[in-house]
Amino acid sequence: MRELGLLSVVAPLHDEEDTVAAFHARTVAALGELEYELVLVDDGSRDGTSELLHGLAAADERVKLISLSRNFGHQAAISAGLEHARGDVVVMIDADLQDPPEVIGEMLDAWRRGADVVYAVRTSREGETRFKLASARWFYRVFARVARIELSADAGDFRLMDRAPLDALLAMPERTRFLRGMSVWVGFTQTAVAYRRAARTGGSTKFTAARMLRFAFDAITSFSHAPLQAATLLGFVFSILAFLAIPLTVVARYADIYDRGVPSTIVVVLLLGGIQLITVGIIGEYVGRIYDEVKHRPLYIVRERVNAEAPDPASERVGKR
Repeated sequence: MRELGLLSVVAPLHDEEDTVAAFHARTVAALGELEYELVLVDDGSRDGTSELLHGLAAADERVKLISLSRNFGHQAAISAGLEHARGDVVVMIDADLQDPPEVIGEMLDAWRRGADVVYAVRTSREGETRFKLASARWFYRVFARVARIELSADAGDFRLMDRAPLDALLAMPERTRFLRGMSVWVGFTQTAVAYRRAARTGGSTKFTAARMLRFAFDAITSFSHAPLQAATLLGFVFSILAFLAIPLTVVARYADIYDRGVPSTIVVVLLLGGIQLITVGIIGEYVGRIYDEVKHRPLYIVRERVNAEAPDPASERVGKR
């Protein structure tokens, strides 16, 4: 049985003024007498979230506030919190209360029994639309087929990590981050804890359909070359069909069964042109990611810290402080 030293709970927030107080109260109650720090990352909120977070940090020194200079996105905000977390064990959780802080106790029990990474698996998802449920189901199916890692279905970013796998994750410098996949890729002993995901208690989701689609494509391209391979395969298939059509065209011409058809020609040209554009687009996505990586821009920029110190420069791997 492992003995817990300091526990870090990392939560990103963006325009969550309706849930800040409730999240803090429930998290503090769930952690009880444990030694912990609550690392809250303000990801460029434009409502009253920042003022509420400053009030919590002023009243409780265990609340570590990291304010980013603008909205850098959910994955970058979590990465900022992980970089500032000092605990022997770190838990990632969203502050919208759909992921209940009370489950952290079960995750710690699994860690004490020897698990290095404990991911929470959703057995039900209340308050979510049929479209979101269906799109999530299809995403996990596609990801399982094309990715090089085994990602548990219905497992989000709500997870616990021991310091060893966390340090391994922080050593990964890529900008296009899919943390739930990266935490599986690092290996170590991993196990699951089941829970029921609740509906939002306030505010609205920031994940629009466009953001979900982008997030899904980022996840697949981060861990799989299958889209590039599919584009190559598509090119070979249509090249073979084109070569097979040459002798058939010659035979049809001399057999006097050749019929000049403008519509069929237009259809073929549009079909091949569309396939070429799709292929070029897929390649362009990967080239764009290479371009983002070689620029070496910081993943995030911190505007202000309250009750928190900058990470040791010798261990900085992700963002510029």
